Amino acid sequence: MTTTPPAVRAKNLYKVFGRRPREAVTRLESGASRTEASALGTAAVIDASFDVQPGEIFVVMGLSGSGKSTLIRMLNGLLEPTSGSVEVSGTSISDVPAKRLRDVRRQHVSMVFQHFALLPHRTVIDNVAYGLEVQGVAKAKRLAKAREVTEIVGLAGWEDKLPSELSGGMQQRVGLARALAAETDILLMDEAFSALDPLIRREMQEQLLELQAKLGKTIVFITHDLNEAMFLGDRIAVMRDGRIVQIGTPEDILTDPANDYVAQFVQDVDRARVLTASSVMEPARAVVQLTAGPRGALRTLRDLQTAALFVLGRDRRLLGWVRDRHVMRQVKSNDTDLEAIVTTEFAKVGPDAALVDLFELAVESPLPIAVVDDHDRLIGVIPRVTLLAALGNVDTTTSPIPVLEPVTRYSESELDATLATGETPVAATEGATR
Repeated sequence: MTTTPPAVRAKNLYKVFGRRPREAVTRLESGASRTEASALGTAAVIDASFDVQPGEIFVVMGLSGSGKSTLIRMLNGLLEPTSGSVEVSGTSISDVPAKRLRDVRRQHVSMVFQHFALLPHRTVIDNVAYGLEVQGVAKAKRLAKAREVTEIVGLAGWEDKLPSELSGGMQQRVGLARALAAETDILLMDEAFSALDPLIRREMQEQLLELQAKLGKTIVFITHDLNEAMFLGDRIAVMRDGRIVQIGTPEDILTDPANDYVAQFVQDVDRARVLTASSVMEPARAVVQLTAGPRGALRTLRDLQTAALFVLGRDRRLLGWVRDRHVMRQVKSNDTDLEAIVTTEFAKVGPDAALVDLFELAVESPLPIAVVDDHDRLIGVIPRVTLLAALGNVDTTTSPIPVLEPVTRYSESELDATLATGETPVAATEGATR
């Protein structure tokens, strides 16, 4: 069976600038810190290893001086590693002839720079087509491709303008279009949006995700902005003092930081935009199978001391929910049709829904939000209290079963009597919540 190689593989990468870089690597490999090896050279990257899978957005995040920009320049051969290796689509670019390295870049890797790097005397269309011109593509073909990509990034009608006539956000779109026009599999983006105003920056982030959904590129994105990393990244590598201290999904890093440094780094993140329904949902216990009928539903209501149940059909497909008083009425009338009292209007979301999109649903819904898969199977629930606690990183594992609000309380003896006689008990307490 053939295994697809990673789009990018970095293995034990070191980059040391200075007089004796090889000696510095030896010291670092033996456990010396960056400071302890500083007499031999400045260690920009220390023992970095990771794989980037095809179609993934892999974000490298760190403060200034952490080594992230040096790292990305080793991924396309702009800087040669002091030690370690880089592979692009299964091909090593370490210690290869210059011609072979140029071929790999042309075929596989494009780069988007922080400060646009546009040619000021060339129009938008000519800047976008420049990479294809370098590759020797015929003029008509490269201009046709450039116009196609220019439209994709939202610059249709601006093809004949010079860079000086464009806003910062538009100039960055030209840089992105130039990288896309080259039709390489991999985009390296070094602080690509950091020079933009916050509003334009957010627009560019959203456009990048839209383009990624259409084009499926492999993207290595460098940033010092944690919220940007959390918004864009499928996975994130956090760097500190030249070392990668944690690699994980945004949820992994937010909910399970590897050390105090990462924990402090993420403490001010907007958790509502990072966490998803699947990361905070709880097991759905207040459920009943449709085949159990009203009497089975009433027993479950009694056992769980709850006032409402989700009703499941075959294969755990979520049909709706039933309320306690409606179940009581069915039992009293000896009606065995539970489906007749199922309410089909309720809040439900997919597992990838962001918490920021759940607040309105939680406020308006008397039930916990149901989390369902692509086949409408119930895979969990999100009570309102769990949603709020997740934003404050509060443990809710000891919380009671979430129930409909307000709750009508019935004692076990009262519910047992209903099951035995069919008579509806008098509520012990009205309006209680739980």
